[in-house]
Amino acid sequence: MSSKSISRPYWLSVIVIGLGLVCLWGGLSLPAASRYAGIGPGAVPTFIGAVLVVLGLLLAIQIYRGEPFEAQGTENADPNLPMNLRAFLLALVAAGLPILTLKSFGLPLAAMVSFALVARSFGSTRLGWDLLTGLILGLLSWFLFDRLGLQLGGLLPLAGI
Repeated sequence: MSSKSISRPYWLSVIVIGLGLVCLWGGLSLPAASRYAGIGPGAVPTFIGAVLVVLGLLLAIQIYRGEPFEAQGTENADPNLPMNLRAFLLALVAAGLPILTLKSFGLPLAAMVSFALVARSFGSTRLGWDLLTGLILGLLSWFLFDRLGLQLGGLLPLAGI
């Protein structure tokens, strides 16, 4: 009888639990309630942190029991093809762009450009439609946050609005 050494990646559960503890630590340092809303800025990070800790513990139990971890196939994806570096870099730029542009251009314009870049990284060729969709989503988000009383800066700071 040959015994095959089973790799048990406990480090995965340690990372998930660690991320959960960081979220808990950050969330518990924020107020749990606010004057206007029933929940404060610390409620969601605390909840997410607690869920991550529980999921990390469940993952550790699965690893202990010897559950196999196999890559799952995706629809219409060929695992033998190399990564599309251009698409990855476009999505990366789209994720970081709001950090650089939100204050000067406002949420609607930052969302518009970011949405168009992500759509392009997924293969869209309709730039005008993607820009319009991003602008509409950005405007809706800005008005929703404004209605909730949360400050995201001006609507269009370049126009003085």
